[in-house]
Order: sequence, then C-alpha cells, then structure tokens
Amino acid sequence: MADIIAETNRLILRTIEEGDAAEQDRVLNTPTVMARLGGVKELHEIDAKHAKSRALYAQHGFSFLFMIEKASGEMVGHCGIKQVDNPLAQNQGDHEIGWLVREDRWRRGYAEEAMHAVLDWAFTRVGAPHVVALTSHANIGSWKLMEKLGMVRREDLDFSDPAYPAEDNPTIQYSLSREQWESTR
Repeated sequence: MADIIAETNRLILRTIEEGDAAEQDRVLNTPTVMARLGGVKELHEIDAKHAKSRALYAQHGFSFLFMIEKASGEMVGHCGIKQVDNPLAQNQGDHEIGWLVREDRWRRGYAEEAMHAVLDWAFTRVGAPHVVALTSHANIGSWKLMEKLGMVRREDLDFSDPAYPAEDNPTIQYSLSREQWESTR
C-alpha cells in the first residue's frame, strides 16, 4: 500500500509501489518527456529505479513519488527527493529534488504545485539543510522553475557527464537552503 506523502489542491503525491513501472513506462517514458533526461528507458531500467526509490524511502524516509491527479485519478508525473548519486558530482549525498510531468499535462502548473509540497516535505519532515536540483542549460523549463522556486544557480557545482549528449552538458545545479525557503514562505 502506497503512503500518501502530501496533497495539494490538484494532486496526491504518493510513494512508488511495486508494479508501478508499467504505468510510468506508458505515460512518462516518451521521447519528448525524456528528451533532456537521457532518453527513453527500458522497462527494466524503470523497475530498477523504482526499487532504488523504495529502498531509499525505507531507509531514509524520502524518495521519488508519483503525482496523481485528483480529478482523474491518473498518474501525471513524478517528483520527490533522492540523494545526488552521479559519481561525477562533487556534492554526492546532497538532497536532490526533481520532477517530470507527462506531456499532455504540461503548462498547467503541476510541477510547481508538486515541488512546493516536496520542498515543504524536504525542509520540515525530512530535515534537509538544503536541496539541490540538476538540469542543463538546454532544459529551459526546468531551470526557470528552479528560479521560480527561489533556488540559486550554483556554477561551482557544475560538471560534465559523457553519458549525456553535448547539448545537455554541462550538468548545472541550483540550490535552496532551509533559511532561503523559510524567508519566501
């Protein structure tokens, strides 16, 4: 049974359950949605990420979540908290926030709505001293939302990742401290 972590006006944010990979593959794993995230994944890759997310939640009390649209009951995205785990990043282990919204729900404010709830979760219940978010210069929508959330560009944390194409390098980071977050509430 999934845990409900947060509810917003339009969304339920719940933990990922075993068996959710097929639904993620169906609604989120498209060339357009995954264009800036390393491309479409194989189902076994999604399953492995889900297993990692469930283990992270069991061990640390945070993970990535599914965004369920209250009006339809459909999965419209995923979002949450994980640890920076890219071996090329100098800030491995930091609390990393992120999101992904299915294409037919873009430009409806779901990512921003979900991320306000995720930031609240990160800074109150999880106790993160700060969070980071990773993207690329090419992912304009992503870094614009980071700025809208009050996050600050951290050029000192940038790194190149040969697993991504040239247009998605370098990986850039934004951060937000608990104090910065509290001052904007």
